[in-house]
Amino acid sequence: MSEVDGSALLGWEGMEAKIVITGGSGLIGRALAAELVQAGAEVVIVSRSPEKLATARGVSGVRWSPPRAGDLLSALSGASAVVHLAGENLASGRWSDARKIRFRNSRVATGQMLADALSEVEPRPATFIQASAVGFYGPRAEGDIRESEPPGDDYLARLCVDWEAATAPVEALGVRRAVIRTGVVLAADEGALPKMVMPFKMFAGGPMGSGDQWVPWIHLADEVGAIRFLLEREDLSGAFNLTAPEPVTNRRMAKMLGKVLRRPSLIPAPSFALRAALGEMSSVVLEGQRAVPARLEEAGYEFQFPGLEAALRDVLT
Repeated sequence: MSEVDGSALLGWEGMEAKIVITGGSGLIGRALAAELVQAGAEVVIVSRSPEKLATARGVSGVRWSPPRAGDLLSALSGASAVVHLAGENLASGRWSDARKIRFRNSRVATGQMLADALSEVEPRPATFIQASAVGFYGPRAEGDIRESEPPGDDYLARLCVDWEAATAPVEALGVRRAVIRTGVVLAADEGALPKMVMPFKMFAGGPMGSGDQWVPWIHLADEVGAIRFLLEREDLSGAFNLTAPEPVTNRRMAKMLGKVLRRPSLIPAPSFALRAALGEMSSVVLEGQRAVPARLEEAGYEFQFPGLEAALRDVLT
């Protein structure tokens, strides 16, 4: 277990912590909000669909649709920290030109608005957590990828670079900023895992493409635990890979899914078929990188689920 648990937020004992989460109605945002409320924080969700969580005790909602800077000022007033998770789901459909514009606007434009709004708030939040993804590094066939590695040059990498840069100005305002480059988040009902599980339930599961591509995964509990860890550690800033310490190949992932689900894992999904079905989005499943949580582990975070089999059994059974 990590050093953080369900007790009061470290560093905020004796005072009420107000934490603003943009994109808080998504998979990670909902889980994080529940964790922070349990720890005694007041949580404000800024989202296109804040009603998904605003009825929960300790959670209030601010609608941000369309995103406008003015809507943020009241939410940010008195906040101890901001967790910026907003961004349209990259796996929500084929990457048309129109969808790519929405990907950028929901990440880069909203980040710039948030940075501008923070410049008008006094006192400012002490901490800012900026979402990103391991796609920052581009596809890599070999070698551990630590946070010091340079960005790649494909579409996802360029998007991540601009996504991260959008909120960099908050650092000049004296706000501590940590960037979380997240891998594939394993959760039961949402995200990538239900899509991966479906063929296995139909006895048609197996590796995707060559199966040699790396899958930098993380259990939802560790995604939330790591974010809370970074919120509480006032000495930590910069980029952090939010991935489990034991990345696996896609072939190994398929084999382990078959084992946990008690299904065969022998039928591969050919690369050409995935490219035909998904278009450019197929790069998400056909390419990968062996990203490791070097800085997170060096800082002392202890993973609840460092190994894939235990993580899958927890999520799926």
